[in-house]
Amino acid sequence: MKFLPSQFAYLLSERESRRNLRALARYAAILAASIGVFTVLFHAIMIYEGQQHSWLTGLYWTLTVMSTLGFGDITFHSDLGRGFTIIVLVYGIVMLLIVAPFTFIRFFYAPWLEAQLRSRAPRKVADDLAGHVVICCYDELARALIPRLDDLGIPYVVIEPDTAEAAGLHTDEVSVVAGSRVQAGTFRAVRAAQARLVLANMSDTENTNITLTVREVAPDVPVVALAENVDSIDVIELSGATQVLPLKQRLGEQLATRVADGFRSAQRIGHFGDLVIAEFPIHGTALPGRTVRDSHLRAMTGLNVVAVWERGRLLPAGPDTLLSEHSVPVVVGTEEQVTELDALFVIYQATEEAPVLVIGGGNVGQAVARALREREVQVTILDADPGLRDKLSECADRVVIGDAANLDTVKRAGIEEARSVVLTTNDDATNLFLTIYCRRLSRTAHIISRISHDWNLEAIHRAGADFALSHGSLAVQTLVAMVRGRDLIVLGEGTELFVERTPEHLFGKLLAESGIGSATGLNVVAIREGDHFRANPPASTELTAGSELVMIGSGEQRQRFLAMGPNGKAQASA
Repeated sequence: MKFLPSQFAYLLSERESRRNLRALARYAAILAASIGVFTVLFHAIMIYEGQQHSWLTGLYWTLTVMSTLGFGDITFHSDLGRGFTIIVLVYGIVMLLIVAPFTFIRFFYAPWLEAQLRSRAPRKVADDLAGHVVICCYDELARALIPRLDDLGIPYVVIEPDTAEAAGLHTDEVSVVAGSRVQAGTFRAVRAAQARLVLANMSDTENTNITLTVREVAPDVPVVALAENVDSIDVIELSGATQVLPLKQRLGEQLATRVADGFRSAQRIGHFGDLVIAEFPIHGTALPGRTVRDSHLRAMTGLNVVAVWERGRLLPAGPDTLLSEHSVPVVVGTEEQVTELDALFVIYQATEEAPVLVIGGGNVGQAVARALREREVQVTILDADPGLRDKLSECADRVVIGDAANLDTVKRAGIEEARSVVLTTNDDATNLFLTIYCRRLSRTAHIISRISHDWNLEAIHRAGADFALSHGSLAVQTLVAMVRGRDLIVLGEGTELFVERTPEHLFGKLLAESGIGSATGLNVVAIREGDHFRANPPASTELTAGSELVMIGSGEQRQRFLAMGPNGKAQASA
């Protein structure tokens, strides 16, 4: 009984709802007036015909004719009366059978349902919530980030200003609070002061406003704001953001790290404690055609080859893994060991390299070019927009204006000489087409591509790309690293570094007996016991209580690891 009064109270409190109710009342008044007029005319015509009826009978006749019931117990005998009956009948069909349902649904039933839906939207979080992530917009990034937070057991809350949308998200079991993103009360309702991080993931101007609002409520909470344009970074930082992420620039920089040309050292992907994860291309060295065992890398440097990139796929590496011209081994070890690797392969660096061809001169393409120029790599940018020529000239050695789908244009840009091609357009279909096109023109070029949607990853690898990375994947990996207080380690699309406690059923077993690699596909690259790291643990390593496994693999492989039972197989869910 308390529910209905609350719904009607909401209807009366909203301006739009009050307008709807006034429109409904006007319709009811017009209908009542029409019935009254028809009742009076009924009496007048009946008197004209010499019949006498009560006023109640007149109302009864009017309602039966307008509603098309037509009992036929009271009828007119003259043409005037019959004509009047037709008018009342047609009017009733229009007003009661057509207009009435539409008016009732439009001005009462639909707003009532909306009020019912809106009332379900939470207005605040639990009073004891802490250590959560506040997400300011439920966009594609949020949809990708939330499952990762759930996997890590980190609570979150999404702010949604539209109460109907918030109610829908709540129904879909998304933790959400309805409220304005630019009102301090909303951030009090989501307990921003007790959050571990606030993510401002909207436009640059909105993120500035959000940051200022958060700082009124939570002066010390970390605020991470996304930036579409590099020029907006300073303004957002001045508004109080702890860190600003220009994701397009970061994406360009990450793509540039996968370009082999110009490297004088192994590329450090990231650090985990004293552990260094690095990768290095082997084309132009003496390693192609050898197995990992025959490369003698471990004997010479102490590094362990834990995986190998092969045409866009990160494959586990074993002693008998054959290295090809396009292989990019991933190694794990100490900084001193990686430095020894640099010294070992510096003799293979070419004194002159062909320019790297970057197709697409947008923000990502410009970021790629700037990052490569910092490594003193020559860059040619190909773009179809002549208006970008001056801007592109600032970050590239050579600019070619033209259609990348045109053979002469691509040849003029140097596709036949380029050892590396970076595709940075923001359309996956275009990048797929260009990958196939460039692979046909150059079988040996190292093709690196940006993708916008994760589901196109397999397609672009099939097309011939050696490496691909999406804007969303990079954003999620970056934010998860920030939330967990760790350095960012970007291995590649769909491949990450995981740290998990050693399951109890593995205590006392040797690493070779654990079945982790065979059952899940994960590669154990280190074991952490307190503050001590044991990099590249041999198969004879005994797994002990309290230890943690540092593993490389995909999210799906991690889920298989978490589901492993004592028999080395996934446990059946209850």
